[in-house]
Amino acid sequence: MSRQVFLYDPPDRFVAGTVGLPGRRTFFLQATAGSRVTSVALEKTQVAALAERMDELLDEVVRRSGGSAAVPAMAPTEIADTAPLETPIEEEFRVGTMALAWDGEEQRMIVEAQALVELDADTEEDLAEAEERLLQDEENGPPMLRVRLTGAQARAFAKRALDVVNAGRPPCPLCSLPLDPEGHVCPRQNGYRRGA
Repeated sequence: MSRQVFLYDPPDRFVAGTVGLPGRRTFFLQATAGSRVTSVALEKTQVAALAERMDELLDEVVRRSGGSAAVPAMAPTEIADTAPLETPIEEEFRVGTMALAWDGEEQRMIVEAQALVELDADTEEDLAEAEERLLQDEENGPPMLRVRLTGAQARAFAKRALDVVNAGRPPCPLCSLPLDPEGHVCPRQNGYRRGA
């Protein structure tokens, strides 16, 4: 079976968003073009890493081009997207690996999110070989979401993604772990709660 690639070049909209209450949120990347919508699930840490790495890559593009690249230094407020995810949300796959690249000729950020794949391997070497084969197999690999963004779209995506990640549960002032609405056992207090 050939690889299923969900290509958005360009998307009308590409955002990170969540479903659920803080502490129990499910994170999604969602791309739309016209009536076509693709939603893929991923972990909070993946969203944070993608947004941070995207900003770093855009900063590097600006630095290397001496400021001549079509990349704004900050996310443009006129294209900020605070709308919720398109519903109904139908998860195409859970993201395993992601990749970022900058197309210097077309001045576009390329974002790829590939489906999580379970690999059977007896040794670390076998696992590394299997992973490399999957990454190189453009025709028969796992499903993939590929999105091409302008520099401004990429900055706006990164800002929203970081805002979504940071909108979760507030951190404990002592240990920095997320506070749970049902109570928090802080390791800095050896599990004891302070008296009133």
